[in-house]
Amino acid sequence: MATTAIPKMTIHSQRAIFARRGGRGLLYLTVVVLAIIFMFPYFWTISSSLKATDELYVYPPKLIPDVPLPGNYPHVFELFEGNFAHWLWNTVVVTFFSVIGLVASSTVVAYSFARLRWPGRDFIFLLTLGTLMLPGEVTIIPQFLLFRHLNWLDTFKPLLVPVYFGGAFDIFLLRQFVQTIPKELDEAAFIDGANRVKILTTIIIPLMKPAIATVAVIHIVWRWSEFFGPLIYINTSEKQLLAVGLRFFEEWGSTVGQGIPQDNYLMAACVMSSAPILVLFFFTQRYFVQGIVMSGLKG
Repeated sequence: MATTAIPKMTIHSQRAIFARRGGRGLLYLTVVVLAIIFMFPYFWTISSSLKATDELYVYPPKLIPDVPLPGNYPHVFELFEGNFAHWLWNTVVVTFFSVIGLVASSTVVAYSFARLRWPGRDFIFLLTLGTLMLPGEVTIIPQFLLFRHLNWLDTFKPLLVPVYFGGAFDIFLLRQFVQTIPKELDEAAFIDGANRVKILTTIIIPLMKPAIATVAVIHIVWRWSEFFGPLIYINTSEKQLLAVGLRFFEEWGSTVGQGIPQDNYLMAACVMSSAPILVLFFFTQRYFVQGIVMSGLKG
C-alpha cells in the first residue's frame, strides 16, 4: 500500500504545481494585456507629439512617425508669446503652496479629532464628513459671490486660501492613521514633560509620513490637473494654470494654423504637463500604498 501511495501523492503534487503555475501565468498575461491597453493612449500621445502636421490625419494612422520631430516640444514654449511657461510656473506655485497648506491644516485637525477630547468633537467630525456629500456645483455659486465680494477674482487666492482650512477626506484619512498609533507613546511623552505640540511634531508626524505622503500625492494630482476652479476664478491668460491653458491650443490651431488643428503641439504640451505627475507617482507609490493600507481605506 505504501509503495502505491507515493506515486499518487507525487502525481497530485505535480498537478497542483502545474495548476498553480498555469494560473499564475494566466494572471501575468492578463496584467500585461491590461497594461498595454491602458498605456496605449499615452503611447499614442507621445507618438503624435513627435509627428509632423501632415502625418496626423493620414489613413491608416501611423503608429510611429516616419521622422520623429523632437523640435515640437521647444516650439510649444514659443506659442502664445511664451504663455505656456507662465502656465507651467503658475501651476507649480499654486500646487506647492496649496499642498503645504492642506497637509499642515489637515494634520493638526486630524490629530485633534483622534487624540483630544473637547465638547462636540464627534458632532463636528460627522459634520466635516457630511461636507463630502455636497457636490461642487452646489457650493460654486456662493463661493464665487464671496470671492467677488473680497475682490479675489483673477488671483490665486480662491485656489489657495480654502485649502488652508483642511479637506474633509484628507482629515478623515489622517485621523484614521493617527488612531493606529499607540496612545502609550503620547503617555510616555507626557511623563517626560512634553506638551501636545511637542508630541505632534516629534512623535506623531514622523510616524504619519506614509499617510501625509498619500494626502500630498492625491492633492498634487488633483491640483495639477484642476480645470474648473481656474476656469471660473482666473480671467487673465498669463495667470492661468496648465489644465485651462491647454484648452487654448484648439483655438490657436483654428487661427494661426489656418483652420488646421495643430494636434502635434497639443500632444507635446500634454506630455510635458503630465510627465511631472507620472515621475512623482513613480517615486512615491510605495508610500501611497502604505498610507492607504494603514489608514484602513483598503476595502
